[in-house]
Amino acid sequence: MTFNPLEQRGIPLDRQLRNWRELNVKPIDPDHCDPYTRCRIITMNGIEVEAILFSHNLARNTVDPDIKRQLARTRYIEAQQQKVVNWLLPGVSSVLETTIAYEQVAVDLTSWVARMEPDPYLRQAYQFGVLEDFDHLYRYANLYEMIEHRKAEAIVDGLTEVMPGRPTKFHHRDAFDNVRDPYEKDGTDPLSKLHVLTILSAEQQTMNFYMNTGPTYMEPIARQLYQEIGLIEEEHVTHYESLVDPGETWWEQLVTHEYNECYLYHSFMEQESDPKVKAVWELHLNMELEHLHTACDLMRQIDGKDPAEILAPELPNVLTFEPNKQYLRELLDTQMDLTTLGAGYVREAHERFEKMQEQIHGGEEPPSERVMAEHDAMFGREYRVQTEGEHPDRRVKK
Repeated sequence: MTFNPLEQRGIPLDRQLRNWRELNVKPIDPDHCDPYTRCRIITMNGIEVEAILFSHNLARNTVDPDIKRQLARTRYIEAQQQKVVNWLLPGVSSVLETTIAYEQVAVDLTSWVARMEPDPYLRQAYQFGVLEDFDHLYRYANLYEMIEHRKAEAIVDGLTEVMPGRPTKFHHRDAFDNVRDPYEKDGTDPLSKLHVLTILSAEQQTMNFYMNTGPTYMEPIARQLYQEIGLIEEEHVTHYESLVDPGETWWEQLVTHEYNECYLYHSFMEQESDPKVKAVWELHLNMELEHLHTACDLMRQIDGKDPAEILAPELPNVLTFEPNKQYLRELLDTQMDLTTLGAGYVREAHERFEKMQEQIHGGEEPPSERVMAEHDAMFGREYRVQTEGEHPDRRVKK
């Protein structure tokens, strides 16, 4: 059944404000929930945070006080949505448990987007990034067993494998080589724009999370690993945000943000297994429909353009959280040794890459390697979850 958000009306904006009782949602049970329910929550928190930050930046670049007030009205509701979504996560989860869930989001969300992306250049950007997130999951899972003496399979629940990706120490690249070529706004499939915004928002959320939670640990190896991977997440945000056409107006971007929220809330409502969480997705979809119409009115008023010119005539097929094990294994078999050069990808370690490696590592092993050495010293092995057999890359088979 097709669904065109431009033809649907939601809850009027003046009826969207919620009181404290309505905001006080019951969190999911971490021991009995579907892991992908947790992934959907984390994803939508990242989407709502991006919506809020984008609206603030737009307001700082807007002269008209009436438009500032309109943005503020919608943004306050977005802030309430973010509080509801993120507060669905249980307070009993440790920072590392949440971290592993964040990386599971990165792995399966980016894999699905890469599989569905129609543009070859954008697809390669996702394929490149996901092998790095995959390795981050592996490093954090080993740290988790070291510090909390628990196993990550209780979190990923066999849906996502845990094993080496592109080694984290090779993710540190000269900043020049983290900038990709942008899509062309007038010739790009509207789905591609939604994909970029979705992955950018998720990676930005992870970057912010590691920025703030990394120093809360007392264990030196944990502090150092968060610091290292936190810097890589900055690279990933640069990687993905550079894919956006800078020629898009503020109002085109605002409409795309709101349309993407409708797309994702609709997608997650369609597949959610937890009835209480599904009710949140449905409520927020009906709020976002009205936010989209408000953004469209601003675009018509200021840009003088019809939003239908830049949006898909109906929502794409639902974005789905599902296992991507075989797809990831194909990438592990073919793309482990890639790095970036300018806006493209190469297999050779070029001069800028080698200089960056020399400078940042300073002749020592980075935290991502030391955490594995310490884990091996403690347990006499590394931690993996390989439900589909041996690793496809013979260099790291086990």
